[in-house]
Amino acid sequence: APRPACPQCGKSFTSGSSLRRHLRSAHGGAPGLSFSCWRCRAPFPCGAALREHLGTPGCQRRPHRCRSCPKRFASARSLRKHRRTHLDGAPRCPDCGKTLTSEASLVTHRRIHTGERPFACPECGMGFMAAKSLGKHRRARHSGGFICSECGRSLSSHAALVAHQRIHTGERPYECPDCGKAFAAAFRDGAALRRHWRVHTGEKPFGCSECGKSFRASSSLVIHRRTHTGERPYPCSGCPKSFVSRSSLMKHLRTHLRREPP
Repeated sequence: APRPACPQCGKSFTSGSSLRRHLRSAHGGAPGLSFSCWRCRAPFPCGAALREHLGTPGCQRRPHRCRSCPKRFASARSLRKHRRTHLDGAPRCPDCGKTLTSEASLVTHRRIHTGERPFACPECGMGFMAAKSLGKHRRARHSGGFICSECGRSLSSHAALVAHQRIHTGERPYECPDCGKAFAAAFRDGAALRRHWRVHTGEKPFGCSECGKSFRASSSLVIHRRTHTGERPYPCSGCPKSFVSRSSLMKHLRTHLRREPP
């Protein structure tokens, strides 16, 4: 199968990480290569080169395939952990039927359906479903580590800062291999690209325990559940109305702007 090749000198490598190390040591990082493959992380100078690479059988970041389902994994350890979800007696979510690797994982997963966020940030009060998510939030927002020069936001790592700055630059170096739509973050890191991929697969893994309606994203389920609970956490500052989501509030606020006298 074709292997990732250096666009500068033509030398081929067994993996995208080996190619990146070569680019840094032999070519000073090759700063013109701004497009990266979301599967193997190999860098490319343009979107056309990336699309051509995605069509090759040698581009496969997840070589370990589950025999019981279509999922693939980057390591044998991840595959073994996943395989436990197919065993008899594996914890199963009563709301959507998903199997989990442990009872603790099931408890965390069920919060997607209940909307429970028991881990609150002591700095800003924002709630999270898992302690790991809270830790990630605190490192990103309150650690004072890597600061964006455009908006002042604090990020937990240089890689996170680079990804965040694409909001300001508009750069979208990761493309969906099915339709070519571009995203700022890779599959491994980007929830937006993972949600988009479900448009092609038809997967809707987040089911409402009240009515059975399913969604591609957990955030969509959280908003939908408010139609059952009556919760409207986004009040309008200009009138008594409140809304189930921030996007609904922003849409409503535009009606006030249109009514303002010249």
